[in-house]
Amino acid sequence: MGIFPSELREAIRQTVGGLGGFATQSSRMSQHYRAGGRSDATLDLNAYLVTRLPATYAAISVSLAALPPNFSPKSVLDAGCGPGTAGWASVDAYPDISNITFLDNNMKFLGLAKELGRTSSHPALRNAASLCGDITEPPVHLKADLVIAAYCFAEQAMATVGKAALALWAASNDTLIIVEPGTTAGFARIIAARSALVSAGANILAPCTHANTCPLSAPDWCHFKIRLARSREHRHAKNAQVPFEDESYSYLIASRNPVPAANARILAPPVASKPEISFKLCTPEGVSKQSIARRDRAEYKRVRKLGWGDLF
Repeated sequence: MGIFPSELREAIRQTVGGLGGFATQSSRMSQHYRAGGRSDATLDLNAYLVTRLPATYAAISVSLAALPPNFSPKSVLDAGCGPGTAGWASVDAYPDISNITFLDNNMKFLGLAKELGRTSSHPALRNAASLCGDITEPPVHLKADLVIAAYCFAEQAMATVGKAALALWAASNDTLIIVEPGTTAGFARIIAARSALVSAGANILAPCTHANTCPLSAPDWCHFKIRLARSREHRHAKNAQVPFEDESYSYLIASRNPVPAANARILAPPVASKPEISFKLCTPEGVSKQSIARRDRAEYKRVRKLGWGDLF
C-alpha cells in the first residue's frame, strides 16, 4: 500500500480547512478524469487535493521505485505540475535533490504548488521555481536530471503527445518519467509518447523490457494498480466506507543511459491454482503465458511472491 507523507497530508488539511463540501465535486471530478478531461476544467482545487492528489502521488511514487538503485538526481522538473505532486514524491524518493522547478500553464495550480511547497521541511520544495508555460514548449534553458510529467498528457491533443514527449526529453539530462491514468485512453497517450521517444534514440527503462513495437492490441492495454490508504477527508468526500482505494495507472520511463537487460514484465495479477501459478508476461518476443508448477519447488518458491508489475 502506498505511503503518503504526513507533512503533505497536514498541508492539505490546512489548505482545505475541513471535511465539508467535497462529495459532489469529487464525484464530478472522478467522472471527468475517467473521461480523459483536462485539469484546467477542475471544478474545485480543494476537492482535487483531497481526492486526486493522493492517488497521483502513489502512482508517481511506485513509478519512481522502478528506477535503478544507483540513480541519484539533483534536479527535478515537475512538468504539468498541478499542485506539485511529483516534486513531493521525488524528494521523498531522493532526499538529496537540491533543485525543483514547477511548470504548468494553469496559474491556479502553480500558485497552489508554491503554497504547498512552502510548508515543506525540504529546502528544494520550499524554494522551488515556478514557470508558467506549456509542456510542449518548455524554455530552452530549462534542464533537469529527472523530468516527471504526471497526469498531464490528457491535456494534449493526441497529435501533439509525441511533440510534448520530445520537448520534455530535450529538457532531461538523464531520465524522463511519464505517468497517465490506467485507462485505454491513458495507455494510448503512453504509446504515442513511447513511439516518439524510441525514434529519438531514448532507452526505455520501464515498464517495457524492450524497445520493439508494443505487442498489446485492443481491447488489452498495459496498466498497473497501486493501493493507497484513504484519509478521513478522502473517505468523507467520496462517501466511502472502505479505508483504501486502488489507483490504476500507466507509465513510461526513458533514460539516456544503457538499460540493463530484463526478461519479462508481469502484465496482470498472477493466477494461482492448486497445481500451479500462471503469469501473463510481456517479453521482447511478445506477450506470453508462463506457468510454474508447485512440484517445481525451487522455481515456485522464487516466483510465488511476484506480483502485477514486477519483473519476472
